[in-house]
Formats: sequence, structure tokens, C-alpha cells
Amino acid sequence: MTAPSTFGLSSEARNLHWLLTNLVEEVPGIQSVAVVSSDGLLLLSSDPSHNTASRASGPGKGPRGSSADLATIVSGIGSLTVGAAKLMQFGGVKHTMVAMDEGSLFVMSISDGSLLGVHGSAECDMSVVAYHMALFVGRAGHVLTPELRSELRKSLESESTGSAR
Repeated sequence: MTAPSTFGLSSEARNLHWLLTNLVEEVPGIQSVAVVSSDGLLLLSSDPSHNTASRASGPGKGPRGSSADLATIVSGIGSLTVGAAKLMQFGGVKHTMVAMDEGSLFVMSISDGSLLGVHGSAECDMSVVAYHMALFVGRAGHVLTPELRSELRKSLESESTGSAR
């Protein structure tokens, strides 16, 4: 993973980038990670190209090679499971795990409707990934304020317009 530029960001934003980088680098089998706001917008990503979809990527590069695609999937699954929990009157959704033949998808609530999504390889240990995701959520949840979400979103927007030139 190429570390995203954190120049000009607040210390809280830099810390979240650091936590995300550590999650990806320390946990074997993680393909890509996305932090998504309650309205489905990508806030933080392990993909150095962030919002630019890389459709020509080969297999094993995450959902179609793009964190924007992972953010869309995470947002959809998060919405679906919250709706299901409301219909069943089971309370809030803490996490969702989807095991597939060629990989796994993990979605965990952070705070105020924000979600952490992880795409893992078929070989990843689901319990290890879930444990490290819970650590990330515990460390990031209290600092992911509306102001910080706005800063992260603006940072992604400025990076995507800067790379489009």
C-alpha cells in the first residue's frame, strides 16, 4: 500500500491514516479497506487512487480494484443490515461478515452510522481480521467527529481533482 499524503491534515486525520495503514500492513490477507460515512461517502481508503475506479485491475486487487467500489458495497450492506435489524427489532448492527469462495467482506459500525469495510482474501483468518477491525473502531470511533469527517472528505476530493489534471 502506498501511504496517502497527509500533508496539511489535522493530527486526528493523520492518526486515522496511520491506523488504517497499520491495519492493512499488519493483518495478513487484507486486500483493501474503506471508511464510509453514514451517507455512503468514502472518507478514508487503503487504495492510493481513492475515488478513481481502476477497472482494468486483475483479480485480487479488491472489488474491481477500487476503494470507491468497496465503499459502495459497504454502504449498501450496512444499509441492508440496519434495515433488517429494524424489521426484526434486534437493535443496532455491530458487524457483518460475508464469506465467499474467493474472499471475505467485513463491515463494522464505527460511530454515527460510519462504517469500516474490509475486503479480505480467501486465506485470511476471519477472527484475526475482525479482532483488528474492532481495535481500529475502538481507537477511531471517538475521534470521527462531523468536523473530521468533513476534513477527510475534502482531502479525498482535493486529491482526486489534483490527480485528474
